[in-house]
Amino acid sequence: MPTVPALRSMLVVAALAVGLVAVPTTAHAEIPVFCDESSLVTAINVANAAGGDTLALAPFCTYTLTGAHGSASDGPAGLPAITTPITMAGLGTTITRAPTAPAFRILEVDGDANVPGTDGRLNLVAVTIRGGSAVAPYPGGGIANRGGALSLTSSTVTGNTAVAGGGIYTDNGTVTLTASTVTGNTATSSGGGVYKNSGTVNLLAGDVSRNTPDNCAPTGSVPGCAG
Repeated sequence: MPTVPALRSMLVVAALAVGLVAVPTTAHAEIPVFCDESSLVTAINVANAAGGDTLALAPFCTYTLTGAHGSASDGPAGLPAITTPITMAGLGTTITRAPTAPAFRILEVDGDANVPGTDGRLNLVAVTIRGGSAVAPYPGGGIANRGGALSLTSSTVTGNTAVAGGGIYTDNGTVTLTASTVTGNTATSSGGGVYKNSGTVNLLAGDVSRNTPDNCAPTGSVPGCAG
């Protein structure tokens, strides 16, 4: 028969074992991003390498991009391409191209349908994308979605230019605007706000208006969007 000390030892071991099983794993922390261009570029590269993450952008910060840090077959982008599931959560945060910088779009999302081996899914929360200018003849001045998924919540795309899709261009992917605005963007041909080459665009209390020469193209391609 085990002695009292031995029984106590057995109970302690059992309790520790139960405790180890019951303790949940630690939640993955967000990546804080200081308010400067290099920090944002580095954070996206780190998140892509990790298979995706949430970037906590600096509140009320303007990230000013002075050069292109990403490239694809359809022109340069100010930030590295999004190739994994990434959330950029801001608060009154803006990402913009410097007025004196060369032409480039702000963001690109790459998915397997267009770029094999990628799984780009970008979720923007309370972020403004401004001042992008896609190199002609390429589309998507603010954001180009190339086979991935793009979701905007309480966000704005404004003051961007391209041959088509001045604000947003999407091909073989999905775009969802939730309480978000695409306004004041310009295309030299069509789709000043949004150009849908293929895929799906959902406006969930999303506002696409006051873009030049039109809001959405081709006509009727985006349900709920006035041309």
